[in-house]
Amino acid sequence: MCGKLIVATNQSEIPRLEELYRRGIANGVRKLEIIDRQRLGELEPHAAGIKAIFSPETGIVDYSQVSKAYLAEFKRNGGTFLSETRLVNITRDNHSLLLETNKGEISAKYLINCGGLQADKVARMMGLDLGVRIIPFRGEYFTIKASRRHLVNSLIYPVPDPDLPFLGVHFTKRITGEIEAGPNAVLAMAREGYKKSNIVVREMKDMLTFPGFWRMAFSHWKVGLKEQYRSTFKSVFLRSLQVLVPEVRRDDLIDPGAGVRAQAIDSKGRLIQDFNISETHDAIHVLNAPSPGATASLSIGKHIVNIAKKNFSLVA
Repeated sequence: MCGKLIVATNQSEIPRLEELYRRGIANGVRKLEIIDRQRLGELEPHAAGIKAIFSPETGIVDYSQVSKAYLAEFKRNGGTFLSETRLVNITRDNHSLLLETNKGEISAKYLINCGGLQADKVARMMGLDLGVRIIPFRGEYFTIKASRRHLVNSLIYPVPDPDLPFLGVHFTKRITGEIEAGPNAVLAMAREGYKKSNIVVREMKDMLTFPGFWRMAFSHWKVGLKEQYRSTFKSVFLRSLQVLVPEVRRDDLIDPGAGVRAQAIDSKGRLIQDFNISETHDAIHVLNAPSPGATASLSIGKHIVNIAKKNFSLVA
């Protein structure tokens, strides 16, 4: 339970900070408080800011271990896990779903689609056009070298832009004690585009032929260029980090890595910022599960189970 700070670095961010605080209180976040520059300096001596939200009950976990625990629980309840199994097509036969994979066919009565970066493709395999397309955004980050970890004690975030689903570059303390700095948000050229060199032409074509992509690009081209610029030049990335922690130096940033966000966009070009779950008589499609999807995964799971009980007439 390392705590979290959302830091305003100029007066223009104060109204948004106060609105976040209001929402947090309304949603029952415990022990949330707004703190001044002096209190911020006590908690994070190396952070810059004029005001902040302090959430002392924010914690961190090793999410790979959480995922393994989920899998173990799933298997204990009779589930079968198929790794390295690619879904090729879905057809219906005698009220059953036939899932064609690279390892043979699987017959199912119902399907719950939590396909992440491929979720919209799975829905389309079932003949559904839900007006949503997954657009991959790569989030690139660095790790702060061990000798400089003292610069960050907890989680330090900027005040987010309410018009975008991205949180901005920030500092995250890992369960190992390491400090992660980032990420940015740049358009990936492949659904699994974890590296800049990952380019899949057919997936780019799928993205570029979706009208919503161009509407999104037209609306947010300035932000897109800024993120690409920050991705290209380490010095620009560094300056973004120094807004929150001015003492961070270029040689503090090591071990670059990346994740890919499955961002749903509708046909009007809007970046969907809330959960998007579509239901049919034999399937549930989770088409958008934005941050904090991992943190809220148990609650999301319970919600999906309740939908399945109702739609599929299941008995607990």
